[in-house]
Amino acid sequence: MLLLVDMDNTLVDRASAFDLWATDFVRSLGRSDSEVAWLIAADRSGYEPRESLARAIKERFDADLGVEVLVNTLLYDHVHSMTMESVTTDALRNARESGWRIGVVTNGTTAQQTLKIQTVGLEPFVDTVVISQTEGVKKPDPEIFHIAAHRLRGELAGSWMVGDHPTADIAGGREAGLKTGWVSCGKEWPDELTAPNLSACTAAQVIDAVVLLGAQEI
Repeated sequence: MLLLVDMDNTLVDRASAFDLWATDFVRSLGRSDSEVAWLIAADRSGYEPRESLARAIKERFDADLGVEVLVNTLLYDHVHSMTMESVTTDALRNARESGWRIGVVTNGTTAQQTLKIQTVGLEPFVDTVVISQTEGVKKPDPEIFHIAAHRLRGELAGSWMVGDHPTADIAGGREAGLKTGWVSCGKEWPDELTAPNLSACTAAQVIDAVVLLGAQEI
């Protein structure tokens, strides 16, 4: 049984780390906290291309920093604040003990995502990590899920994809033939999209539910 899991805002709290960095960054420029909301929105939970966001920051704040420097700042300066809750690692450990092979499937640059994994200590709890830049393909393209299945020596049929993004994780996973579990983080599912197989507020809750369903199907 394969369990594929997203990383940012699923296994690790990327949002809180970026929000903290954005607050400190805006204040360092002498701007008011009202500008923090703009920066967080412009980031689009990490889905806005880093160079595009860097140019927008430079234009809005007239920042005395080059675009390349801003890109590196956006990629790395928030990573040290990222965390992974113990309930999440407990859920991953329980899944592996229950016979699931676990693969992280994440979009992003190889260097940044590897640093996140090292920062939160994720590697001991999973069997493989698939990063979009490394593979040259990103979610929601089904090919990245097939790469993960090949690494885990398993089949996508009957397996699961767990993540927070309705398109990249849930729609992408479904197109690849996976069952899907949505980490809602308290949000409402978009009415225009096909609903996931199951959903819960946190990754730990979704993973535990998947494991329970798997046990019932045996």
